[in-house]
Amino acid sequence: MSLGSALSNALSGLTANSRAAGLVASNIANATTESYGRRTLDLSSRALGSSGGVLVDGVTRNVDTAVLADRRLSDAQSGFADEMQSFASRIETLLGPTDTAGSLVGRYAALETALLSAASDPSSDQRLILVAQRAEDFVTLLNETSEEIQAGRTDADRTIAAQVDRLNSALTRVSELNIAITDSLVRDGDPSSLMDQRQRVIDEISDIVPLRSVSREMGAIALYAASGTILLDPDFHSDPARISFAPQDPVTAAMRLGGVLSGLEINDKPINSSNAGPLGGGSLGAQFQIRDVVGPEMQAVLDGIARDLIERFAPGGPDITLAATDPGLFTDAGTAFDPLDETGIAGRIALNALVDPLGSDTWRLRDGLGAVTQGPVGEARLLQGYSGALEDLVSPSSSALGTGAQSFAKHVADFHAVIAAARLRADGEQSFSSAQNTALKELELSKGVDTDAELQELLRIEQHYAANARVISVVDDLLEKLLAI
Repeated sequence: MSLGSALSNALSGLTANSRAAGLVASNIANATTESYGRRTLDLSSRALGSSGGVLVDGVTRNVDTAVLADRRLSDAQSGFADEMQSFASRIETLLGPTDTAGSLVGRYAALETALLSAASDPSSDQRLILVAQRAEDFVTLLNETSEEIQAGRTDADRTIAAQVDRLNSALTRVSELNIAITDSLVRDGDPSSLMDQRQRVIDEISDIVPLRSVSREMGAIALYAASGTILLDPDFHSDPARISFAPQDPVTAAMRLGGVLSGLEINDKPINSSNAGPLGGGSLGAQFQIRDVVGPEMQAVLDGIARDLIERFAPGGPDITLAATDPGLFTDAGTAFDPLDETGIAGRIALNALVDPLGSDTWRLRDGLGAVTQGPVGEARLLQGYSGALEDLVSPSSSALGTGAQSFAKHVADFHAVIAAARLRADGEQSFSSAQNTALKELELSKGVDTDAELQELLRIEQHYAANARVISVVDDLLEKLLAI
């Protein structure tokens, strides 16, 4: 081997070592950076005439695609569980613990107690006022719970709109990065940083929809929903899918998907927008589940409870002073309840203004809402009738409460139990998905940058660098001796 060949070999080694050292430094500096892929240098032997040496072929970005895919699916599952748990907790918190006075169960118990107390001394204006106050407290919580359910549905609708915007923006950005990465490879550049950025963009939306990525030529990738729906595929179409949604603000109890409420469209074609649809399984699916399934189901049961309460005190009940068309003790926003207008009644139910606790006519609780004048102050028959109406086993008119004959207290307790059970179930699903997601993130990190291994690699690079530098030094000495002859 000639001195020129030896010098060329050593210089190629120095170049490779310098490049490798830069990659090690980058790996160590980004060891905790999310979406960073560990870089390694691709080398091959150089065959150029009689000279050898090393050739830098490029940089490889190392990512465990299987673990990455599983973690992204777990992100979506965790996003779904978090949203469902948040909504269930939101409603349960409003209803309150059953053993507290301000809860739905506690307020109903207070109403029962006030009725019994007033029946024991119907001449007491204070006890009659207390009955009115407790009745008003109970229906107020029904109103607030209904409003909270609709607020949750409205928030879900807004979130859907925001997430659809994020999805569209992210898909457009991934498409642009695909083009930039391909262009970089065509120019023999290193697109690793662009690939990091692309992974970061995808990770930012992986909780919204469960995503799968498929490698395409020249560094590009295709994105599919877990259902197989194409979101972006350079081999299929140059542009990403366009997802559209029309928000509705506010969402009211009577609004349903397919009516006023919008579903999703992909490229202007309607799709199944439920959680079982093409884009379900993540936090986007959870928002539709809240808006179109869980929220309406809760509202239906709450409306059934409000209707049952109204009907137990309606004309034909314990108050014989009421005419057939008169509103009873509990009204639909001040008027008589229309059985054909049950939806949303929990948000409209109100205590009859004739017995407003701030007024002077609470004696009507004792003598009847339709009484012309006060009767005997010791008459407790109507107050006892009110208590009996609540205790009677009656088959509810609302289908949401089932068909079995139950007391009003049982309906209230069952509703509270259903909400608590839903929250507990959501807690369990959230705990499982969170633990799984954490484990997959840790596994992903374990396959990332190992700083100890990188430092060991840096020592080897230092040794190789010193060896090549020594060759150059020896060649220099030999050339000096040759020139001195």
